[in-house]
Amino acid sequence: QVQLVESGGGLVQAGDSLSVSCAASGLTFDYAAMGWFRQAPGKERELVAGLKMSGTTTYYADSVKGRFTLSRDNAKKTMYLQMNSLKPEDTAVYYCAARRMAIGVPLRADQYNYWGQGTQVTVSS
Repeated sequence: QVQLVESGGGLVQAGDSLSVSCAASGLTFDYAAMGWFRQAPGKERELVAGLKMSGTTTYYADSVKGRFTLSRDNAKKTMYLQMNSLKPEDTAVYYCAARRMAIGVPLRADQYNYWGQGTQVTVSS
């Protein structure tokens, strides 16, 4: 049974930084990919950033390049998303997702097998 547990998130002001983390259990990292999606009210869920859990393959949406950074700790089976220079448009529920076996970083939500419960990130102007 794969479980993804997110932590972090919260309310910050524009320009602030925030970090969210996703701890995975029951997932073999050798071939897996994980990603952070976000969904704002009335909008589709979009991939913000993703990475292969082995190797160096990463993906960042254009809207967050240079501001968000992914990292991972395979020993702790945890993925982190450091979000800097936050903007009000970054406000959304952020979801951690995992795909058990992936060649690269899947870009569509329907390509992921497992999801966390979501954590709210709110950026005030």
